[in-house]
Amino acid sequence: MRGVFVTGTDTGVGKTVVCAGLMHRYRGNGPLRYWKPIQTGVEQDDDTRDVTVLGACSAEEVFAGGIRLPRPLSPHLAARLHGTTIGIPPLIQEIERDLECGAWIVEGAGGVLVPLNGTEMMIDFMGTLKLPVVVTARTTLGTINHTLLTIEALRHRELDVAGIVLVGDRNDDNRAAIEQYGDVTVIGEMPRFAPLTPAALGEWAARDLDRDGRLLERLR
Repeated sequence: MRGVFVTGTDTGVGKTVVCAGLMHRYRGNGPLRYWKPIQTGVEQDDDTRDVTVLGACSAEEVFAGGIRLPRPLSPHLAARLHGTTIGIPPLIQEIERDLECGAWIVEGAGGVLVPLNGTEMMIDFMGTLKLPVVVTARTTLGTINHTLLTIEALRHRELDVAGIVLVGDRNDDNRAAIEQYGDVTVIGEMPRFAPLTPAALGEWAARDLDRDGRLLERLR
């Protein structure tokens, strides 16, 4: 499997918009496909739909399979209340026949230590896929700690941290601290768009997301 896994330091940090931005940024380099394996609260938020719209995606660029749960809760709890259990092998089986269809932008649910079931967390699923990881983080107070903890957890599992995308008002001090102490590169600083449109996101992604093309080798 080629591509990147987009995670976050928290829920609601901006992973979905970053995924849509990556679709804009890299679709010209070959076949690209987005996948949200686990979605909770799907009746209120549908990240697959949002990426399709914001990323100006064709039907072929979106893989719609996966777990879809109605309640906006942690995956393990949303599954339990729905009378089911999330398992990693069934998720892998869904995409096995499509692994060679290009590069993948895979979006996680919540952060890396979100429980999926009684014994496994999101980071276990990430470890199964073995994709390089893009971490989405806020720019505000607390982001240094949350981002460094996320980086440490990923590296403890020997996962490749491909870069950080910061979301919110620019904060040069926080960026410098994350890069220094995390030994990582910030590949984008995404503003809060007003309004958030596919055109505005696409323009930003082409100009400011991963300017050096650090992710390109992971997508080939």
